[in-house]
Amino acid sequence: MDPVAPHFVYPFRRPWLRENGAAAAAGGSSKGVKGVIAGGITGGIEICITFPTEYVKTQLQLDEKGAAKKYNGIADCVKKTVKSHGFFGLYRGLSVLLYGSIPKSAVRFGAFETFKGAMIQPDGTLSPGGRLLCGLGAGVSEAIFAVTPMETVKVKFINDQRSANPRFKGFFHGVGIIIKEQGIGGVYKGLTATIMKQGSNQAIRFFVMESLKDLYKGGDQEKKVPKWLVGLFGAVAGAASVFGNTPLDVVKTRMQGLEASKYKNTLDCTIQIWKNEGAWAFYKGTVPRLGRVCLDVAITFVIYDSFMEVFNKIWP
Repeated sequence: MDPVAPHFVYPFRRPWLRENGAAAAAGGSSKGVKGVIAGGITGGIEICITFPTEYVKTQLQLDEKGAAKKYNGIADCVKKTVKSHGFFGLYRGLSVLLYGSIPKSAVRFGAFETFKGAMIQPDGTLSPGGRLLCGLGAGVSEAIFAVTPMETVKVKFINDQRSANPRFKGFFHGVGIIIKEQGIGGVYKGLTATIMKQGSNQAIRFFVMESLKDLYKGGDQEKKVPKWLVGLFGAVAGAASVFGNTPLDVVKTRMQGLEASKYKNTLDCTIQIWKNEGAWAFYKGTVPRLGRVCLDVAITFVIYDSFMEVFNKIWP
């Protein structure tokens, strides 16, 4: 072909590229909005189902060695909590997570759909690197805009219940005390650790989920994945994230507890746990977290996929 030919070909192609680019951007924006709405509904339903496992996990992660140790495992934690506070003691702090789970899930899925719309390939798939980056972006977004304040307040509420004379009488009362004593930064502790945790969490989960879906579809993007299989894929993705980042979760929990002031920063917290409690301390609460996260992620993806199917039908 004549070397100058491309100069004559490209002008004819550019309008097509502009039109398709605009259509892709509009489609990505629409999916982002759908993701926000479907994600918010999903977050509210999911946390009501799985909260007791989150409560037990947090209690075990806050438990230190020595005279201050209160629990001898999952069953002992459940037994003592129910004995002292009744069955609904396992739901202490639910209001905090409920207020936070809706925006958290909305931001997570909205961000993922937005990033996916920008990075999706012409055949409708995401590259392995794209899956990781979209998941990472979703995790960092939710950490900054929703998870850090929500998790900080939740951990302080659960930590408050461990004291002989709990101070927090309810969500707004507790938040008021925290802000009065520590300022707005009091509900924004552990941001670095939370970004690391949520970023790695969602990078792993979305990567595994999207990879398993693509494997099942075998190149046919129109092929539907059965809901039971979506749930199974979600459980596998959740397990992968637990084994991949529980140490970060332990550090985050310590940085957000009522005794966080004894740590200078995230690195200092990590060093102190290593020196005083050993390497296994970084995997405290793994079993209850594994149960919760596998159930959580499975339920979340099933509910989310169901709502997105409905939205795609009534909202093309």
